[in-house]
Amino acid sequence: MEYLVNEAIEDYAFLNTSEEPPLLKELIAATNETMGWPQKLSGRLVGRTLKMLSTLQQPKNALEIGMFTGYSALSIAEGMPDDGKLICCETNPRAIEFAKTFFDRSEHGHKIDVIFGKALETLETLTEPLDFTFIDADKRNYLNYYLKVLELTRPGGLIILDNVLWSGKVIQPESEIDDALVETNRLIATDPNVENVFLTVRDGVNVVRKIR
Repeated sequence: MEYLVNEAIEDYAFLNTSEEPPLLKELIAATNETMGWPQKLSGRLVGRTLKMLSTLQQPKNALEIGMFTGYSALSIAEGMPDDGKLICCETNPRAIEFAKTFFDRSEHGHKIDVIFGKALETLETLTEPLDFTFIDADKRNYLNYYLKVLELTRPGGLIILDNVLWSGKVIQPESEIDDALVETNRLIATDPNVENVFLTVRDGVNVVRKIR
């Protein structure tokens, strides 16, 4: 993934953002040491954004599509009330095993339930209205994820989509993945039933609030 912001500016923003807890720093180090594709991890700027939004929203019923090693899940759970529940969808068994070792050590780990399998299939089993969702899985299915999550989200609920700039490829799309992200972003921006802010944080974060 290529970053669109000047590296010095990115570093400055990182240094001037509240630090994540020590356990999350340890998780970052362990991910970099032992897991493939460590750049998939959300990192401080996105993680602290998720934590702040979760703290403000106080979701009782939250969802994450694409958990990887658990950094974003723990960031979301950190801001949730103690009786909140975060369902995480993940298809990588090794990532699940890794993440659970950190969930077990976190005071917020009891809020997290991990479901192995395809997220679209898991979404069909959910019945409780969603308060908060973070989407960060395969980009070809972003529109499918978003439309189903939107249907499940209560009015006033939040949907956050990561990597919506896709290293700038959304400006001149050349692939199926690029087109999927462009269409998702366009649909969100033109839907009168939601309001959104498209943030140029890291690789792009689209924060969507369902109005009705």
